[in-house]
Amino acid sequence: MTLSRRAAALSLLGSLFILSAPAFAQDWPTKPIHFITPYPPGGSSDIITRFVADRVTRLLGQPVIVENKPGAGATLGTEYAARAAPDGYAFFVTPMATVTIAPWLRKVGYSLDSFIPVAKLSSSYGLVTTRKDAPFSNYKEFVASAKANPGKYTFASNGVGTVVHLTGVLLHKQTGIDAVHVPYKGAVESMTDLMGGRIDLMYDPVTAPRVKAGELKGLATTSDQRNPELPDIPTLKEQGFTIDSGSWFGIFAPKGTPQAIVDKMAEYMRQVLASPGVREQLQLSAMYPDYEGPADFARRVQADSARMREVIQKEGLKAD
Repeated sequence: MTLSRRAAALSLLGSLFILSAPAFAQDWPTKPIHFITPYPPGGSSDIITRFVADRVTRLLGQPVIVENKPGAGATLGTEYAARAAPDGYAFFVTPMATVTIAPWLRKVGYSLDSFIPVAKLSSSYGLVTTRKDAPFSNYKEFVASAKANPGKYTFASNGVGTVVHLTGVLLHKQTGIDAVHVPYKGAVESMTDLMGGRIDLMYDPVTAPRVKAGELKGLATTSDQRNPELPDIPTLKEQGFTIDSGSWFGIFAPKGTPQAIVDKMAEYMRQVLASPGVREQLQLSAMYPDYEGPADFARRVQADSARMREVIQKEGLKAD
């Protein structure tokens, strides 16, 4: 074959590929789609995933099947999702910890590059809580007291390297205070000790019902907006702290998934989050709709991953 014929043949093959890719995406989906969650049934992650899957099913006219793959601190399901075929029929719905924190804490069979960010779904109404008789009424007053008394105050988490733990570490570093970390196995135990005065602070939205009941005191909401369930508690930004400490849920696709399909799924997510009843459903899990498309979400994921890596490495943290 002459050089000109070879070039013509390669050009034809390239044209056929370009034409076939959009055609494939245009026909998608032609069979059920799987949403993988790395947590067991019944928890907030599973509830959110199933709610979104149900809404997407209505839009697509194809079933969206939820696959629960719990285990190994959510890394088992994340590895499973990373190995899924990148054909547009497998997506991964997860909170931020699995992709922005876990790879820096332990050896896992995936990395951030194993996935394509599709869309940010929601943000958490994070909450800073103290006992009801604490000598400060907001986070600004706590910071002032902590600076005057280095090492005096303690804060709880549900384990080393968790979002709750790292939120506290980040806030303390950025506000210039020194507080002692006390890890617990779960939020129930730490909340009991907080109410009993054995620890001073929690950075966990699980405390919201106790705050609402007047059994604990809320010092700040860590998200960009106030929680409608606790409208009197100001955000960190309202108290003068320009700190990015929000936690989120997002949907990802395995690396190699056609971009046209990623964009289509992102658009379906936008429609789902704008539909009636979504805000009320997410509120049950202390979250609110907070859509970002592929490009914006990818930038957020990269920034959060770099931020978490920095604090984990500086603190020398290792998973329990």
